[in-house]
Amino acid sequence: MTNEAGNGRIVVGVDGSEPSKRALEWAIRQARVTGGSVEAITSWQLPTAYGWVPPADVDWEGDAAKELTEAVRAVAGDEPSVPIRSTVVEGNPAEVLVNASRDAELLVVGNRGHGGFAGLLLGSVSQQCVHHAHCPVVVIHGDAPEHGGA
Repeated sequence: MTNEAGNGRIVVGVDGSEPSKRALEWAIRQARVTGGSVEAITSWQLPTAYGWVPPADVDWEGDAAKELTEAVRAVAGDEPSVPIRSTVVEGNPAEVLVNASRDAELLVVGNRGHGGFAGLLLGSVSQQCVHHAHCPVVVIHGDAPEHGGA
């Protein structure tokens, strides 16, 4: 699979949820098969509500980075079999992933993240990615049985 970028970069959205960890597993296997690399991306936003002031002692970006590091380590171990770059970006998760897809070979997301309605087949982020990404998108279901190889 080759797009204009032709760089073998697989972008995967990781929020620490089980579906996102499964998406990371799948992306790593795919990168191993294709000789590519993985960019694990998480995003963060200040919570917003009218009249609410966010606490000054919360490190939103640091907490997001810690969550991403823990998820990557849990899935890939300390010595991953493919190059993995971890990226933390401030912004709406769907927008961040769609922007990252501009120069990627593939975008991989879990079907559900944190929050939302449990009965939905696709979460809002995965649905936005399917509709707006600039490269092919793979949606991994967190409750799907494990398959060998990518």
